[in-house]
Amino acid sequence: METTGTRRSTAWLPAIWCLTRLVLLLFVLKVYVFPGPDVTSDVHVIYQGWYDVLRTGTFPQQDVTWQYPPAAALAILSPGLLPFWDYATAFFALICVTDLVVLALLARAGRRPGRTPRGAWVWVIGVPLLGPTVYARYDVMVTAVAVAALLAGARHPRALGALATFGALLKVWPAMLLLAARQRSAWVSALGTGLVVTALFLLTMPGPFAFLTFQRDRGTEVESLGALVFHVARHFGWQGEVLLNYGSIEFLGPYVTEVSTGALFLTGAAFAWLVLWRLLARRFEEHTLADAAFVAVLLFTTTSRVISPQYMVWLVGLAAVCLCFPGSRMRLPVALVLVACFVTVLEFPLYFANVVASDGLGLTLLFVRNGLLVAASLIAARALWRASVPRTLPAPEHPEPAARTGETPVSS
Repeated sequence: METTGTRRSTAWLPAIWCLTRLVLLLFVLKVYVFPGPDVTSDVHVIYQGWYDVLRTGTFPQQDVTWQYPPAAALAILSPGLLPFWDYATAFFALICVTDLVVLALLARAGRRPGRTPRGAWVWVIGVPLLGPTVYARYDVMVTAVAVAALLAGARHPRALGALATFGALLKVWPAMLLLAARQRSAWVSALGTGLVVTALFLLTMPGPFAFLTFQRDRGTEVESLGALVFHVARHFGWQGEVLLNYGSIEFLGPYVTEVSTGALFLTGAAFAWLVLWRLLARRFEEHTLADAAFVAVLLFTTTSRVISPQYMVWLVGLAAVCLCFPGSRMRLPVALVLVACFVTVLEFPLYFANVVASDGLGLTLLFVRNGLLVAASLIAARALWRASVPRTLPAPEHPEPAARTGETPVSS
């Protein structure tokens, strides 16, 4: 039964959402200028350029910055639904509406019996902690699909499968939402959706999978965990450069390939651990689906060669779903992720010049943010394992020996 305190808590949600999102809109619309690099240039220049190409019925196959699955074209084309505004304004408006849809989904889920409104609060607070960057990328749209998939998962496995696959065709990572799915119907739905959507793009638009080559050739981005090696090495004479490469600021020079390979090894190790967890897990509760998805995406984000600021909104969305369930084991990792979001807006865009220069402030911010992600990953993985994997497998039952029971064995 809903308490008076809970009702009062949820009553503040719309007001705080409106206030914080108004501030974000004022920044991306440049009514007020947020310090640091212009985070909206991706929308005004890159996204609009892709939009012009996609409208002709083809993918931007010659543009190495196009590194997204085919359904991403729908997100880039979506501002065309609001022709009375210029491209950027329409994009920001659609992101804001999508943000509100996520809040509505989480608030509705939090009102159900046995749920809590904490998830909605995580979303309301976590998104503005990332600053205006979160409204200047299409990741909120992808996160909305992922949130809808997880919230539908318990009762509607087919919806989980379809939405997770569609999300994966928007930006790959939502495929990990299926990690803890046990119903066969979820996997059948996922496969069917993937085949249908992929076939539609293959038949109607050339070059839907050119992005795979561009992703393969990426290096070590300056905000990633592996980049800390080069930030420190620059103070000891490392002869390398920091340049714009494949759409992000990356390290180029000696040993970059080796560090990038090491990051891929860590990601592979994380995947192997997740597979092992799935094989050994025996206790599946209502919140396990969301907890497992959060852990999986957290591990892959932390070990990635690239940790762009907008990646954090994925974690905020999944964290919000976890905390809709009172039994979730992810409270501490979620708190660490929210602190990491605040540090993220400090390192980009506020003090990004310091990060690129590898000075004391930039190094400190990166060590703190990436350290928080590493700590959250380890704590979350341990909590998931302890909650779902039995410490010892049950021993097989054996009949008592006749000498101990006093009975004479009967031969058959």
